[in-house]
Amino acid sequence: MDLIRFKEDDLPLKDLETIGLALNGQLLLTAEDKQALLTGRRTGLMQLRDLEAENIKIRSLDAKLSLQQHASGASLLIHPVYKRAVAPGLLNEEQIEALRSGKVANVLIERSTTEGQRSSLLVEYDPETREFISSDTDRILAPDMVNNEFLTAAQKEVYRKGKEVKLADQTSFAYTGVDTQGMRSDKIALIASILIDGGMSYMLYMGLNALFGQKHDKTTSEQLSPGYHAALNDAEQQTPANEQASHAYNRGLFTR
Repeated sequence: MDLIRFKEDDLPLKDLETIGLALNGQLLLTAEDKQALLTGRRTGLMQLRDLEAENIKIRSLDAKLSLQQHASGASLLIHPVYKRAVAPGLLNEEQIEALRSGKVANVLIERSTTEGQRSSLLVEYDPETREFISSDTDRILAPDMVNNEFLTAAQKEVYRKGKEVKLADQTSFAYTGVDTQGMRSDKIALIASILIDGGMSYMLYMGLNALFGQKHDKTTSEQLSPGYHAALNDAEQQTPANEQASHAYNRGLFTR
């Protein structure tokens, strides 16, 4: 689950104008791609035109975008479609092939830091850009509730490790660093919640992609549980005057 990491004022408009995604201070991004940037994720694949850098001109380039935080603000990262995937050195050939062929959704790598501590990397493969994507599991934010159901510590750990979590209402979901929404599910929508500063923040995920290697069953994927509708009602009841937390509803996403 990703909450808003950047404000709209943080967006590097000049850089976006350079690649044709802003004009006269106005963004030319879809709502989904804008939300992906603001939450620190990657946009969907898009075609950039007439790029110039250091006397190099590129007529068109298929790429995804993301933001990187600096002390002075946010900078724009461009993730082009690579001709050949370059795998992290921590992966062996069997793991590389399993990811690249789509046999597995991800590979969890345990490693030791320079301080001698243990950490885990979740490695995925993005077939659109032919790129391996690594996520530090300690930095993956697991929701406190989904569809009004509290997650146990064990379920949160399962989520951070990129495995499927199944709720009592039969909704299944999993983290991914590849999709623009950062999550996949067997349902087309769900509501994730997290406790912040004593209040509850809600995020409504709509149009979710199916779980890895699966397809949405139209009959069951659109059957949203009573817990989902209860969470939706709770989110809609929140107002800026609420003493515990303030919320905004923005194009299908509840964010604190």
